[in-house]
Amino acid sequence: MRMYDIIKKKRDGIELSKEEINFFVDGYAKSEIPDYQASAFIMAIFLQKMTKQETVYLTDAMMRSGDVIDLSKIDGIKVDKHSTGGVGDKTTITLAPLVASCGAPVAKMSGRGLGHTGGTLDKLEAIPGLSIEMNQDKFTDNVNTHKIAVCGQTATIVPADKKLYALRDVTATVDNISLIASSIMSKKLASGSDAIVLDVKTGSGAFMKELDDSFNLAKEMVDIGNGMDRETIGVITDMDQPLGFAVGNSLEVIEAIETLKGNGPKDFTELCLSLGSYMLILSKVVNTYEEGRKMLEESISSGKALDKLREFIEIQGGNKDVVDNYDLLPGATNKIDVKSIKKGYVSKIEAETVGISAMMLGAGRETKEDELDLGTGIVLKKKVGDMVEEGETLACMYVNDMKKFEAAKERLLSAYTISDQRPVERKLVHGVVTKDGVKRF
Repeated sequence: MRMYDIIKKKRDGIELSKEEINFFVDGYAKSEIPDYQASAFIMAIFLQKMTKQETVYLTDAMMRSGDVIDLSKIDGIKVDKHSTGGVGDKTTITLAPLVASCGAPVAKMSGRGLGHTGGTLDKLEAIPGLSIEMNQDKFTDNVNTHKIAVCGQTATIVPADKKLYALRDVTATVDNISLIASSIMSKKLASGSDAIVLDVKTGSGAFMKELDDSFNLAKEMVDIGNGMDRETIGVITDMDQPLGFAVGNSLEVIEAIETLKGNGPKDFTELCLSLGSYMLILSKVVNTYEEGRKMLEESISSGKALDKLREFIEIQGGNKDVVDNYDLLPGATNKIDVKSIKKGYVSKIEAETVGISAMMLGAGRETKEDELDLGTGIVLKKKVGDMVEEGETLACMYVNDMKKFEAAKERLLSAYTISDQRPVERKLVHGVVTKDGVKRF
């Protein structure tokens, strides 16, 4: 088998076999296939696209390029959640203990952030003492005993994807549904869960800006998951403005805790209840969405979910007192209100621009080497649809380095569009994709 022949076959639009795709992934992961041939191959994929079967083969090959985590020693149906990313997305911190408090085992491996704001692990590490490093035995024991564990992904999971994504990033081949879907799903499937709920974002702050593209990506990933015998559901959710009010690591931890106390923002609370209901269905704890939602709401109102968060923090070495004392979190020395320069309705907030503003303060990384300032960030005071007077506060910026403030403030102001007319309210959940089909709301 020669790589030349595989490139030519894909260039001509002919479907590849499992063996041919395995040959490429294995050879490229081992550096036996040079970058120039890999570049030609992924450009051929980009132009000719991949069939559903080819995409499943590619996902499987990448998944098997490194360690595949075995969670069989964990009792019950392990259900994972993956978000395609967004601004103010602190969902795991609320959702994992909430779902675990209802009896579903949550065994989650998360990543760090690059750009915008920190990832789930960065946010969790804002909690004093909390460690996301643990061996397989400890991870398994925590889930069996407490129904919950969150740790970092190891470098040995899906190494082929890391190489391939870096190449796609510099060859203008990132924006291909099959390549995006196989990249995401190979990591999720290698993490060992039995079932997966995908939170596929859409809008200005999402990877997929257009709604139809988000549905297409969700469908591709759901087909891959079910094609590899993992029951998978895709939920298409809005990211046309930041999720909740808080953007920044410590600030998002506070908002996540407040949500478990029943005081969360309407949109963020709704997202957690929606995703959590589908997680409980896949884990066979409940039979219907309505049943799951009721169970989650009762767990919040009774305090059971908040108790599970305390338990989770403690078993991973953190100070559980943070749940009732936010002063224990990293903070900012300066809290500065950013005021509106005109009167009207907030008609748009560019989520990505808000994320960049927070990153400029230190809440996110521009490069992998950047150190986060966990106490910095932004708390929005006005969101889309709100009326604002001239001189009224739009947001509060949490700043430690005042040299970064002015540029970040100007960036934040540029995210807001103020209009004379109230905008039409956007849905938070746009639809659901299951193995049975697509349902738009």
